[in-house]
Amino acid sequence: MNHTTRQTFGQHWLGALIAYVLLDGLMVAAGMGVPAFCILAGFGVGWFGARRAEFFLREVGAAMRRVVRYALVTSGVTLGLMSAVWWPFIPPLFDPVIDCGSMGVPLILYDPRLSLIGWLVGMLIITPLLQFLVTLAGAYLTFAVRLRRNWLKFRE
Repeated sequence: MNHTTRQTFGQHWLGALIAYVLLDGLMVAAGMGVPAFCILAGFGVGWFGARRAEFFLREVGAAMRRVVRYALVTSGVTLGLMSAVWWPFIPPLFDPVIDCGSMGVPLILYDPRLSLIGWLVGMLIITPLLQFLVTLAGAYLTFAVRLRRNWLKFRE
């Protein structure tokens, strides 16, 4: 079976998802639980999603909708990883005996319990939202550059 560039670039969606989950897990580990690398990788994921959608779809609107779906999947994967990493810090919030100041979370607010709540909101809510937005920005920047230079080649 001969493989053309169009057949090998996108591959199967499950293989791309598994590769992304492994890459995202590696980036969470490299950031020691802080997903700064995951957010920055959103630009590359957006570029790849835009190029993949360009190869498989016939029009720009459908490709943009597909990119939004890719961004939702990537932010969902990051939300799942962040939930797995930071879940042990959630039950102590409801225990009045535990000192939240000695849990290793930065004291970003004046009260240790409020700092822990703020940190968890940042890790569990703001981080996936930022990754969603960065992935969309990377994809739409890719579409804008390729449209301006007439490089878009949608399937005929």
